[in-house]
Amino acid sequence: MRSILAVLLLLPGAVDFSIDPGMDAEFAKILASDSAVLMPSTGFQFVEGPVWTHAGGGFLIFSDINANEMKIWTPSGGASPFRNPSNKANGNTRDLQGRLITCEHGAQRVSRTELNGTVVDLVTQSGGKKFNSPNDVVVKSDGTVWFTDPDYGLAGRPNEQGGKFVFRYDPGTGLAQPVITDFTQPNGLCFSPDETKLYVSDSDPSQHKIRVFGVSPTNVVTDQGTFATISPGVPDGLRCDQDGRVFTSSGSGVQVFLPTGVRIGTINISEVPTDLCFGGADGQTLFVTAQTSLYTIHLGVKGSGVASGAPGTGGGGGGGGCGFLGLEAAVALLAASALRRLRS
Repeated sequence: MRSILAVLLLLPGAVDFSIDPGMDAEFAKILASDSAVLMPSTGFQFVEGPVWTHAGGGFLIFSDINANEMKIWTPSGGASPFRNPSNKANGNTRDLQGRLITCEHGAQRVSRTELNGTVVDLVTQSGGKKFNSPNDVVVKSDGTVWFTDPDYGLAGRPNEQGGKFVFRYDPGTGLAQPVITDFTQPNGLCFSPDETKLYVSDSDPSQHKIRVFGVSPTNVVTDQGTFATISPGVPDGLRCDQDGRVFTSSGSGVQVFLPTGVRIGTINISEVPTDLCFGGADGQTLFVTAQTSLYTIHLGVKGSGVASGAPGTGGGGGGGGCGFLGLEAAVALLAASALRRLRS
């Protein structure tokens, strides 16, 4: 295994990584022979919420929160506007039909982009009270939508919920229920590949940790304690790979943990990462939003739920935050909608 690391250290522009003591062999498992940190796009204000789709040649949608705009990036065309204004959009994912699901700070809602490009409310309240500022979102294989609701985007508006919760929205009943209510600032979240665990980051500087919860087949949530304490900085967006490793943003870059909570190392990024997702043609590219730039790292592992050539993958959906597969025709329609927006 060390031979892979030795070769990578000698490659021009090779990935800059820090391996924890005794973890050389484990860290080598996530690397490909061409692993390197690239910065394909920059010049944004504050980017978050990447979600990848294979259809239409492959494209990434992400949010530039401070610019009040969503972006679309393609390998051949770079970054262009996708939606403006975006209601201060943050986290993005796709539902089981391939529709874009977006957390909007400004509108205090989770929205859904229909396959014809129309944006509609998915959920705007719980118990008759407005949300604070929905932040990050995942979709489970049963179609339920799970999202965090800190107060970062309240902008002086009242906290009607009386707290900062993690919600589960059931499309069958049309109801959003708080399932975790004791966070300081809930932020990124993702499921383990088998969906028996839910990881949620607390990005308050006094907490700076990832918590883990057991999830039953009927969606009963059980607190299983702290999965990892993040230093330097705080955790924000996080994702699982197909083997259950947890990749999380931090002050030093993307930290990587075994499913046991043991850190194996860090992929160093020159800006502080905010969010990440897996995607690309083979499902092995890690897309990282970091302050003003978009970074990519080709790895030797796929994201959870990501299959090569799959129609809809990316941002926070099932199995670990990498999106469930949507219907090919459905996502192709969304791709066409995105391209129409680019031409308009």
